[in-house]
Amino acid sequence: MTRIVAGTLGGRRIATPAGVDTRPSSDRVREALFSTLETLVDLEGCRFLDLYAGSGAVGLEAASRGAAAVLLIESDARAAKTVRANIAALALGDRCRLLVARLPAALAAGPGAVGSGYDVVFADPPYAVPGTEIDELLRGLAGRGWLRPDAVVVVERSARSEPPVPVEGVTLLRSRRYGESVLWYLRRGQPTEDPQSSGAGEEEGVR
Repeated sequence: MTRIVAGTLGGRRIATPAGVDTRPSSDRVREALFSTLETLVDLEGCRFLDLYAGSGAVGLEAASRGAAAVLLIESDARAAKTVRANIAALALGDRCRLLVARLPAALAAGPGAVGSGYDVVFADPPYAVPGTEIDELLRGLAGRGWLRPDAVVVVERSARSEPPVPVEGVTLLRSRRYGESVLWYLRRGQPTEDPQSSGAGEEEGVR
């Protein structure tokens, strides 16, 4: 089990899928993620896209913190069943929607069937996913209308992974490392700081 960290549903526990294929972001990493996001975007009323959703913990956290619409995309049937159960248990069916599909192919159709673009995109692929898939993912987001102006994209990877390769119109902003995980922040638009900066309050700077 894991829990919602903060917001209107703070402290509520949610189920996680059984097995080793799903690696939920820790409470600590999610808390750090949203603390950083609050300096970059207004979470209240935003549209949030959670890719490789797993248990749905990140997307559900976004809803707890005020996101108006959350789309969770997950391909694994067991994980998708868990996401559905968590949405129902938290009574978030009016704001959260699950799409069972494979990434990055699911992005090729664009967001037309699920509404307009998104203000925040979070992607937490399995660490075994190659960097080329992340590159394809970013191209699909940027080229198919998934990103609103000034949208923020966050990719969680192994700290030993190479940084994602920015695509046209999407710039690498910064990175934050927490133990074996690193969060890479990108933005549709111009950079605001050195992407290799370590930032205050993190466990370890990315070099």
